[in-house]
Amino acid sequence: MVLSTSLHSLCIIPHTSQSKIPSIFNLLKSPLAKPHLKINPIFKPSSLSLFTQPSKLRPKTQNFRTPTIRSLFTGIVEEMGEIKQLGMADHGGFDLKIHAKTVIEDVHLGDSIAVNGTCLTVTDFDTHLGEFTVGLAPETLRKTSLSELEPGSLVNLERAIPPTGRMGGHFVQGHVDGTAEIVGKQVEGDSLWIKVKTDKNLLKYVVPKGFIAIDGTSLTVVDVFEEELCFNFMLVAYTRQKVVIPLKEIGQKVNLEVDILGKYVERLLSSGFVDSIKGSRFPETHNKVSSCFTYVVFTLVVESGSYLQFA
Repeated sequence: MVLSTSLHSLCIIPHTSQSKIPSIFNLLKSPLAKPHLKINPIFKPSSLSLFTQPSKLRPKTQNFRTPTIRSLFTGIVEEMGEIKQLGMADHGGFDLKIHAKTVIEDVHLGDSIAVNGTCLTVTDFDTHLGEFTVGLAPETLRKTSLSELEPGSLVNLERAIPPTGRMGGHFVQGHVDGTAEIVGKQVEGDSLWIKVKTDKNLLKYVVPKGFIAIDGTSLTVVDVFEEELCFNFMLVAYTRQKVVIPLKEIGQKVNLEVDILGKYVERLLSSGFVDSIKGSRFPETHNKVSSCFTYVVFTLVVESGSYLQFA
């Protein structure tokens, strides 16, 4: 099926009622800010406030399984889990307790699980109850949309892929670059168009028909609207039933992770890589810069995948 769209094909559909977006944390605009916010604990009551005082309690010692590979995901959501509890734990950090069925089948302490596209570490689990707990760092709360979660919220879940696994989506690290705000939703047949607005520094990595991970879901960008700082994508009927994005309303946030290959290319260009090739002693180099650059980008595609999986 071929999709044909124009820059103005996606309209914003206002909601008749604006529900208040739940928020469990006040995100810091900078690490220097010191809000005084107390959170209901998951385990034991704590007098610690968010990002203010260092914890005097020593965290429990747990025997984590040492991972043999770095975390790599594909953006293919395995299931939607349900938030059971969240808040400050007795060790002074923040925890999320999630109910799940699939990702907990072979879980170990120290495993990496992407929660709405955010790579988090399993710190506790109960296979009988079908629940696992992950820790949240203050920077994670500042950079992601996890601050909007509340008990009962659904989240996308994906386990880190083993080296022998199938790459069903694209290279996703679970390192959220930032968030985008949903500004438009429109149904077309059994599919759903969604338009989001993000920061200029992130939009430069978003290209039409390029990869992007949205709430941990590997999706394809359709159009980019530079002047509006927006881009859109389409969810087919199957995807709409398997991920949390369609459940979100206009005004809510989604996590974004741009394609890492774009960052590598930008880094090479800013480091003077092309100029170094032009100044080399190889014959006919000046006429083959494009070919060399293409080769290096191809090498990055291969090596970055190998690095992420086996480093």
